[in-house]
Amino acid sequence: MPAPTHLAPRLLRAFLAVAEELHFTRAAARLYVAQQALSRDVRRLERELGAELFVRTTRQVTLTGDGERLVPHARRVLAAQDELIAAFGQARPLLVDVNSPGLGTGGRVLRRARELAPEQELMARFESGLTGAAAEILAGRLDVSFGRFAGLDPALRSGLDHLLVRLEPMAVVLPEDHRLAALDAVPLAELAGEEVYAGAGNPRTPEWTDLARRLFEGRGIEVASPAPMAVGHEEFQRIMAKTRNPILAVVDFPAMPSTVLRPLIDPVPLSPVSLVWRKGLVHPGFDALRRAAAELAAAEGWLNRPAEGWFPAIDKEIENVHK
Repeated sequence: MPAPTHLAPRLLRAFLAVAEELHFTRAAARLYVAQQALSRDVRRLERELGAELFVRTTRQVTLTGDGERLVPHARRVLAAQDELIAAFGQARPLLVDVNSPGLGTGGRVLRRARELAPEQELMARFESGLTGAAAEILAGRLDVSFGRFAGLDPALRSGLDHLLVRLEPMAVVLPEDHRLAALDAVPLAELAGEEVYAGAGNPRTPEWTDLARRLFEGRGIEVASPAPMAVGHEEFQRIMAKTRNPILAVVDFPAMPSTVLRPLIDPVPLSPVSLVWRKGLVHPGFDALRRAAAELAAAEGWLNRPAEGWFPAIDKEIENVHK
């Protein structure tokens, strides 16, 4: 196997934590990440180096010869990175896209990251769609975003990395006088014959429209025709009030006048929300963002998959590739 041309410092930090603790659970707690994410990073490093670094049994973890050989190199690389950051003083602001004001997952992760690293400047941005944000990330005008990674064009995905943060239950926004508004939860079968707005025609959000089409397929539900592009909550609310189409949303969708938000059931559709960043990104604020995402996912059960849950097969395939 050819020698790797690039190793992300995050992978070396994961390796070194396990090498020093010789215990994956303790190493994950030390780095403030989920154990699954830590194990994934170690396996990825092993693949990139073409070497097994640990011997894992049900009772203990030990370093292999290659693992022992890597330890001093990893320490030197990470020490040099820390010196470089210190030499230039305060790191530049980390530009974090949370999609839209009021949407929950990205905003909550950002707020927790600011608590974990108050000395870092994490600046919110609102790109209103992962496809639009991904182009900005690859151009260097944005650092990270949140959204459905599998819905991106493969050409965009190739320059990005991601961490699944949440499987967010989906919902529908209905006019308050809609025939289904009186229900506490809306079975998908009850939407048969409806045209549901899912961002069709918006060049910044095709990943969301694609998710809707996959969900609606075979259920007699149509994706509503494109509506005039609205900028800002007030304009969006005005346009939706005129069309009166139900709106595909998530359970954390902000309240809108004269509407009700109802969770979808039978099955429970899940929107996969990932933290997405440019490959090779190094920033202390980004480390805090990853820790915050892992912490909230564990505390809130964001990655729990209900038995009746649904999300697209392609999303499952991509998650399995990244494990």
